[in-house]
Amino acid sequence: MFQPSQLDVRRFFCRAYAQRRAGAPLDPMQTIAMRWIAEHPEYEADLADEAAALAAVYDVEAGRTNPFLHLAMHLAIAEQTAIDQPTGIRQAVALLEARRGSTHAAHHEVMECLGPMIWTSQRSGLPPDGAAYLEAVRRRATTT
Repeated sequence: MFQPSQLDVRRFFCRAYAQRRAGAPLDPMQTIAMRWIAEHPEYEADLADEAAALAAVYDVEAGRTNPFLHLAMHLAIAEQTAIDQPTGIRQAVALLEARRGSTHAAHHEVMECLGPMIWTSQRSGLPPDGAAYLEAVRRRATTT
């Protein structure tokens, strides 16, 4: 399994953004990333300066969203739905998209399930609980 470091993730998003701005071709993963970058123009300043991005600290206490974590979660959800892993996530996200009226809004709700699953896994040292995650997304998809 590929496990990029925090700096790898930041470089990836900054370079995808720089390549798009330069009109250079993007690889398939960068193309997907650019879809989510386009949905978040408020992050463009963070993406435009790779050196500053690599040094930045995004403390929850400071009230600042980590743009790289946010974009990485969009990318993870897009990948999960593309390969339907955990099995059933594609259907649950599609239902959530239909109920909320947009893929973007649905992703933000899925993040509310993905984040706690990752946090719990990191704190417990256990693998992520895909079944609990899927159930949490399904609950959101079937609740108004």
